[in-house]
Amino acid sequence: MSTPTVSFEFFPPKSLEGSFRLWDCVNTLAPLDPTFVSVTYGAGGTTRQLTHEAVSTIHRTSGLNVAAHLTCVDATRAETLEIAQNYAAAGVREIVALRGDAPKGQATFTPHADGFASSVELIEALADTGQFTIRVGAYPEKHPEAVDQAADIAFLKRKIDAGATSAITQFFFEADTFFRFRDACAKAGITAPIIPGILPIENWSGAQRFADQCGTHIPQVIRDAFTNATRDGTTDLLATALATELCDDLVRGGVDHLHFYTLNRPELTRDVCHALGIAPKARLQNVA
Repeated sequence: MSTPTVSFEFFPPKSLEGSFRLWDCVNTLAPLDPTFVSVTYGAGGTTRQLTHEAVSTIHRTSGLNVAAHLTCVDATRAETLEIAQNYAAAGVREIVALRGDAPKGQATFTPHADGFASSVELIEALADTGQFTIRVGAYPEKHPEAVDQAADIAFLKRKIDAGATSAITQFFFEADTFFRFRDACAKAGITAPIIPGILPIENWSGAQRFADQCGTHIPQVIRDAFTNATRDGTTDLLATALATELCDDLVRGGVDHLHFYTLNRPELTRDVCHALGIAPKARLQNVA
């Protein structure tokens, strides 16, 4: 069984304490030689400037390949493409193109009058520039707003056909969930890599909220295990074991790349990677 390559997702800091946490996360995980790291975009575009600053700084100081999240929310086409051009000028050539969540207080996504109406339109515009590698999101258990999974996969194919080169899935808890989705994508004619998204559970109550929001099924056996582990004070051990087992099952099933949602808490992700045989490598950093 070969050792997989990895990538990591961070979110931009909103405070000085958050900045220290982010840099600690980057420094802890950079030695694992990720293929890329991504930086998220807050709901409704609320962290647009913070995301740009974090992406630019990580790219400049760490030497990592950084993918910036970019959404269609609350911005004109011109404004969104200007953000993309600013990334290109800073040497950032990877973008995770997303429709984005509705701004706070709004129940559903409503396009800006002069903005991109969907992620497909955003991807087409980014692809037309010829400047970026474009990744997109995918839902192995159906997007909450999709009619059914077939419609969801058909929309994913539109995103790939528009110019995306790979898709990163929402997190899930069972390897078979990913394998069924991967097979359905292949049957639909999607040939681009589908990268599984892994969430090492640093906070059980938070993970349950995330799962509810994105339609991720939590098996009862995992609920029971965390109930017992919370009582016994062993949640980190359980989270590491579960994530490692999931990743091992995926790799045995042919997956060669894993994307970790770190939530800017690197320890569990680091421990899972070590358990998978991903050894740290020395890195030279530009800290000037």
